[in-house]
Amino acid sequence: MIKELHNELINHEITATRLVEDYFTVIEKKDPQIRAFLTLTKERALAEAKKVDEKIKKGEKIGILEGIPYAIKDNILVKGVKTTAGSKILENYVASYDATVIKKLNNAGAILLGKTNPDEFAMGSSTENSGFFTTKNPWDLTRVPGGSSGGSAAAVSAQMCAFSLGSDTGGSIRQPAAFCGVVGLKPSYGAVSRYGLISMASSLDIIGPLTISVEDAEIVFQAIAGQDKMDSTSCDLKQIQNTEYPPARAGRIQNTRFGLPQEYFVKGLDEEIKDKIEAVI
Repeated sequence: MIKELHNELINHEITATRLVEDYFTVIEKKDPQIRAFLTLTKERALAEAKKVDEKIKKGEKIGILEGIPYAIKDNILVKGVKTTAGSKILENYVASYDATVIKKLNNAGAILLGKTNPDEFAMGSSTENSGFFTTKNPWDLTRVPGGSSGGSAAAVSAQMCAFSLGSDTGGSIRQPAAFCGVVGLKPSYGAVSRYGLISMASSLDIIGPLTISVEDAEIVFQAIAGQDKMDSTSCDLKQIQNTEYPPARAGRIQNTRFGLPQEYFVKGLDEEIKDKIEAVI
């Protein structure tokens, strides 16, 4: 999706302003039922979109994420924007600085649409434990979206943003991604700076993308990954961001080995889930 939107922007098929407006239209239509967002940043988003449009009009080159609208879990700090971590304790807290991932996305030109609902302080697996309200699964409003990054997963799944960021401590990106039918990547610990992430468990927390496709996850990961002097646990990724590890592409799976955990295929596994997994295998 990200590459398609990028091509539409550079080919003048759509403006960044129109793209942002279209996403807010979807949010206004769908989010009253899904309730993925805690805070919207519409005025800021439109101002940023205008800058991208001006660059394109001048014939200037834009980056792959420039003008692409995204959402972010509300335990990641954005300067000047409320950051509640899903808790009434922080209901009126406005962040005084940007998390490193926000700085990187700002530098890449991505456009923030708003902040998404998590389980309170990222402690939960259903997004029923937010201090504000429960987020619903876009596929079935009677079901949960998973958690704790349920708002981020639901927002992507319902096409209310092109991608989102969540945080994962023990499954909080991967599990809601599975529940909502999107791609969730938990990077290796240290691959992405935790600076500006409200901690749930510092030795386990990691920020990662939720996207429509694996290719999109790769694009976002490359934008946010890398060593950060503000996070002593972050690592230098030059060794995994060079030509030795080319980007994943369709049709490049020859001679690749996949590991299957046998202990997961046990009595009690839902037959429909089992059939889908075996079909993929």
